[in-house]
Amino acid sequence: VQLQASGGGLVLPGGSLRLSCVMSGSSLEDFSIGWFRRAPGKWREGVAAISREGSISNIATFVQPRFTISRDNVKNTVYLQITNLEDEDTAVYYCAAVSTNWGTLWESDYDYWGQGTQVTVSS
Repeated sequence: VQLQASGGGLVLPGGSLRLSCVMSGSSLEDFSIGWFRRAPGKWREGVAAISREGSISNIATFVQPRFTISRDNVKNTVYLQITNLEDEDTAVYYCAAVSTNWGTLWESDYDYWGQGTQVTVSS
């Protein structure tokens, strides 16, 4: 299982981004997916997770309602839509996979990790 996160970049405060996580080497429908981030000097934290079938999503309260997670199992891709970006959203964003029916926001629950994509919010 390999995960490739992309879509990061430099964004103005208040802007939007859509991050993508593409799975290869296996079928996405067999996995729940989580998005995590690590800001400079901070621990990695979970921000969103989505169940295998996409019917259940779990968004961390501290990013609600600005973060939305979705998936397209045909394209083997999970998305993280971020709106109204804030300086505090600056971080490396990672996607992770676990072969359970639903995902949590705990990184220890995940077995496979992508390499991360940098999001920088700055004016």
